[in-house]
Amino acid sequence: MDTVNRRNAMKAGGALGMFGALAMMTPARAQPWTWSPQGSVAGTGAGLDPMTVWDAEADPVVAGLLDRGEVPRVNELLRTWTKNGQPLPAGLPTELRDFMEYARQLPHWTDPGKLGTAVEFNKKRGLYLGVLYGLASGMMSTVIPKEARAVYYSKGGHDLKDRISKTAKLGYDIGTANAYAPDGEMVVTCVKTRLVHAAVRHLLPRSPHWVASAEEDIPISQNDIMVTWHSLPTTVMKHLTAWNVPIPPHESDAFLHSWQVAAHMLGVRDEYIPNSWPEANSQAAQVLDPIIAPTPEGVQLADRLLRLGVNLDLAVLSKPVLGAFTRFLLGDQIADGLAIPREPVWDPLLRLSWGPFIAVREGLLPVVPLAPDAYWLFDEFLRQAALIYLAELRLPISIELPMMNRDMSQPPR
Repeated sequence: MDTVNRRNAMKAGGALGMFGALAMMTPARAQPWTWSPQGSVAGTGAGLDPMTVWDAEADPVVAGLLDRGEVPRVNELLRTWTKNGQPLPAGLPTELRDFMEYARQLPHWTDPGKLGTAVEFNKKRGLYLGVLYGLASGMMSTVIPKEARAVYYSKGGHDLKDRISKTAKLGYDIGTANAYAPDGEMVVTCVKTRLVHAAVRHLLPRSPHWVASAEEDIPISQNDIMVTWHSLPTTVMKHLTAWNVPIPPHESDAFLHSWQVAAHMLGVRDEYIPNSWPEANSQAAQVLDPIIAPTPEGVQLADRLLRLGVNLDLAVLSKPVLGAFTRFLLGDQIADGLAIPREPVWDPLLRLSWGPFIAVREGLLPVVPLAPDAYWLFDEFLRQAALIYLAELRLPISIELPMMNRDMSQPPR
């Protein structure tokens, strides 16, 4: 039975049948799933391995849209839906409208006070967040094998700049003052991204290129989403902590809470969303740390990411500088695996001067033996990187459902 026929059988069998069939098809992880749902925001759960769980709510809805040829019309309608509190556009298929009305609701455990505190945290750390989202998290995606292959062989792999801009929108929206408010856009971004994930699950198993390289039959499991999630807030907080950036506990908790809500809105079950930083680090140690590895697809994606600043004529964002920052943030093993050259000037400059630079910015040291030119370069890098990855997006960015996989006969853009 081929993948498409298996999927049709699963759709016919309903949500429970779908779960059982997918669980049988999925390869077992190297180590048993041991993270306890007691450490989640739900505080309880079945303890099922998230590798065997997808999105039984969104997947059949989007599969139906694709099979009936309704996606072009749906994309046209959803371009007008941009604000969280905005009514859904008229004319959407009934099952899609019903799903979206349900999916746009914030979880009952949302804490408005914490979301407000998260806004203050994002204001204070915006420059750091821009760099970390763009380089630490963005480049880490190229050494998450399943994610790298899914991006490379899906439609997003053809126009990577467009794909990156839509991914960056998530980091931009969650950092705005009104992220989850009626006039914000984070809910819209999450719901649309959830629909895109469902479309990719339906389409990618039809790509012979992806099938030949993938370890799994269906991409983007709950486990995969949480792996990517950890490459964002968990990785960011680890770096800020390592840099000795002073963060009050209530701000740290609020930053985590904003991403907990995001995970829920992306369709992750509450039993898989960590309820604290220790639980997040514990889960990341099981799902993210052991799987980091270069792939041929990831190496090509990384090279294209490092060239994003070339056409912008910005020396501070040249490929050597971006490569050196990637090596500094992710380490020699990852950088070597991605074939990123060592930089004789920038590599030692970052190792020796980044700590004092952070200390100066945070007011921890009154006088630091740091050359003015180096200080300016670092500060300018932070400013420009934040603008390019988060703020200088070509707005409006429309997150749309794909209708095809990457055409491997065409050169990527």
